[in-house]
Amino acid sequence: MIKFENVSFAYDATPEEKSLRNFSLTIEGGECVLITGPSGCGKSTLLRLLNGLIPEFYGGKTEGSIKIDGNEIRESSVVDQAGKIGTVFQNPRSQFFNVDTTSELAFGPENLALPEDEILRRIAKTVKNFSIGTLMDRSIFELSGGEKQKIACASVDVLAPEIILLDEPSANLDFEAAENLRELILHWKNAGKTILIAEHRINYIWDLADRVVILENGVLAREIKRDRIARFTEEDATRFGLRCLARTAPTSLVKVENEASGQTQMDDTIILKNFHYSYDKKQELYSIPEMKIRKGKVTAIVGANGAGKTTFLESVCGIRKNSGIMVSDGVSYTYKKRIGMIFMVMQDVNHQLFTESVLDEVLISQPEEDENGAKAILAEVGLKDFSERHPMSLSGGQKQRIALACAIASNLPFLLLDEPTSGLDHVQMYAVAEILNRLKNEGRTIITVTHDSEFIEHCCDDVIRMEEA
Repeated sequence: MIKFENVSFAYDATPEEKSLRNFSLTIEGGECVLITGPSGCGKSTLLRLLNGLIPEFYGGKTEGSIKIDGNEIRESSVVDQAGKIGTVFQNPRSQFFNVDTTSELAFGPENLALPEDEILRRIAKTVKNFSIGTLMDRSIFELSGGEKQKIACASVDVLAPEIILLDEPSANLDFEAAENLRELILHWKNAGKTILIAEHRINYIWDLADRVVILENGVLAREIKRDRIARFTEEDATRFGLRCLARTAPTSLVKVENEASGQTQMDDTIILKNFHYSYDKKQELYSIPEMKIRKGKVTAIVGANGAGKTTFLESVCGIRKNSGIMVSDGVSYTYKKRIGMIFMVMQDVNHQLFTESVLDEVLISQPEEDENGAKAILAEVGLKDFSERHPMSLSGGQKQRIALACAIASNLPFLLLDEPTSGLDHVQMYAVAEILNRLKNEGRTIITVTHDSEFIEHCCDDVIRMEEA
């Protein structure tokens, strides 16, 4: 049993702002609880209090009591909880300790000093349950974001913990991978594990939850119990500010094949020619002889994890050296020439946040610094009140919006967005969709890689499917 009693918490970075306020909740053993709510509402903080990352890695002031099976959690350490609690983080990179996948799965059991034959048995069982045989003995650096998330989940499973915490586990997963994660959670649930899932993308897990807890500004706003979950409608979800409940595959929303755009005028089309990529001259990751993108539109690139979507975006913007050519208005641009024309929002935005304040991030992205203009952009993405905060003190969804603000501020004609709604709640997803609709109306051309069907339906004009080479 997990019991929160009148728990309040404030991070040292923002002592005046409590991430949780007088929070009380009892979770029975074997219960599966979905925790949702707006970005920054305290979901990740709640999990950090349980697994011991607060206060050992995140300093702050904690009030109230948190007990697991009657034992006060503040009297134990992260090490004490290692075999009891397993956590899958929003950013899987933050929990990797090895460079290859097999060693990563072995790392946890090795640190628990388990016998070698037991470690190998557990790895074999997890690999089978997860259907990840093709990911074994691979470099972690060569995996897609979704594949990394699968390895992160697997590395927790081999530890066989009693309590499993998942922080936005589906953020970078394609539809099929999210369905696989659903089956895994069901497997854990049937095994009697206690599961807490902090999520915005709730459709794949909704009917598996025994309870849904909705947080707002660090407060338990409402609970939805099992009998109500079964009767919950899309209208109810909208009223409570939740993401949609329908499980729709993005690939079913494909609106245009590569050659279909040929009906448009050349002046209205960007042509991407001869884009190919392979790691270490091995098998090609993707191969695109030609792709046509309509100018002034939002084009979604969809496909399975590992199809090369992120690498394709990096090749288009010039981050990765490649022989592909972009043709616009009759002018051909090599990868070097494209660097100054395109702004890319990365899947892991931590790679592109550099300054000491949110406002400074936007200012350095502008062609010429304009503080009033920067503040207006922050207001547009819902970060007006965070302008003086350090970017790394914000939630994952808030960081995502900082990067989008920087893209807007750049005034560049081409924007590439890699999973721009990862970690965003219902309201902010709609806000991002509306921003992209405005940007395309201003003449900007936007290409986005996404697994988010709800987002596609609200702002994407064309949807192109990428498949593995």
